[in-house]
Amino acid sequence: MHFYAGLLIAPFLFLAAATGLLYAGSWQAERILYSHELTVDSVGERAVPLGTQVKAARAAAPEGKVLGVWPAPEADATTRVIMEKPGLAEGETLTVFVDPYTTEVRGQLTTSGDALPLRAWLSEFHASLHLGEFGRNYSELAASWLWVVALGGLALWIGRRRARRADLVLPDRKATGRRKTLSWHGTVGLWATVGLVGLSATGLTWSNYAGENIGQLQDRLGGATPSVAAKLKPGEGAAAGADAGDEHAGHVMTDGMEMPPPAPVTDIGIDRAVDAARAAGVTESLRVTLPAKGKGYVIKENDKTLPVHLDSVAVDPADGRVMDTLRFADYPLLAQLTRFGIDLHMGLTFGLANQIALAALAVAVMFLVVWGYRMWWMRRPTKENRRSVGRAQPRGAWRKLPVTVLLPFACATAVVGWFVPLLGLSLVAFLVIDLAVGFAARRRGATAAA
Repeated sequence: MHFYAGLLIAPFLFLAAATGLLYAGSWQAERILYSHELTVDSVGERAVPLGTQVKAARAAAPEGKVLGVWPAPEADATTRVIMEKPGLAEGETLTVFVDPYTTEVRGQLTTSGDALPLRAWLSEFHASLHLGEFGRNYSELAASWLWVVALGGLALWIGRRRARRADLVLPDRKATGRRKTLSWHGTVGLWATVGLVGLSATGLTWSNYAGENIGQLQDRLGGATPSVAAKLKPGEGAAAGADAGDEHAGHVMTDGMEMPPPAPVTDIGIDRAVDAARAAGVTESLRVTLPAKGKGYVIKENDKTLPVHLDSVAVDPADGRVMDTLRFADYPLLAQLTRFGIDLHMGLTFGLANQIALAALAVAVMFLVVWGYRMWWMRRPTKENRRSVGRAQPRGAWRKLPVTVLLPFACATAVVGWFVPLLGLSLVAFLVIDLAVGFAARRRGATAAA
């Protein structure tokens, strides 16, 4: 399995590592490239109200509809006003960057979540090579096999006979030729195994097929990520959360007759809503979602660097009452682990150190692939044909296993293959290739004997 996966899946692993390396450096590149939008020229004594900042953003982009506001998380940072704008692709929004001290609009960018254009492009490049949904199969295939290749390689490396114990964890500098390449391949793979298995597991949570199975399993185990309850009761909120663009908003139909709307309720405004959230202990790196139809303000923390701050509250737009509070500490354990895993994969949990570690793992995978192909090439039978490629592993190893080991292993493989579909399908393809190679070998042997 390690041989076939290393030979046939390695190109996908190399691509995933190369694009992941670019993404790992995108955080710093984003700060440099978009420094004008992200920072202010000078820090003032006091920020103007958020409502005033939103008005400035609306004036700069009158065609946009404000969905949310991200107050400046640091003293020298800008406030982000998130807008829905006609003509943008699904998942994209228009972000207007406002100086919180002067209300100067520092720029407008099309964003995807919290990713500015460069990081959004690199993220999609890593996920699908910009080939759409079909392209996502490449990254899922890589994530599906990465843990198998890493653990299989670890077992092979530990099981080797060696003269010195140090050769297990350090490259043998005295070795030459294929042994030298194998020494580097094995020791680097050994040190990278934990990180590679972690990247594989967290990467699968985003995948199409395995990700859906993981989500369903998590829900069944009671580990679904909860959300704050922001739904308003009938008659509460600013016009009960009615759409301001509806000319009949607030009117009630009774016995076929339209009744006049109830007395309008004034929205307390974003500043008072944020004050209410801060009073409830939600204070770090805020993200404010404006009231939608039938819902109140949703104010969340978004500080994903340890120690994380990910609490959230829902605030009634009519009176500033905190309707619900959700603490990250109250998340189910599985939901917390999922959150930490995703943030580790993205390079957020430990900040710059996390991003450097991801870059190192990406470089390690690229070298491991190159070393693997080099070893395969160096095994070629040069005396017979200088252009021939490396020999496959000896066949028939499964016949040497006792039935008591083979059957449970086959059943476990089938279960894993069903749960991680692209792993299962590609493994079937490997078996077909192996059978074809064996059939061809037997025919050559029979011909030679004749």
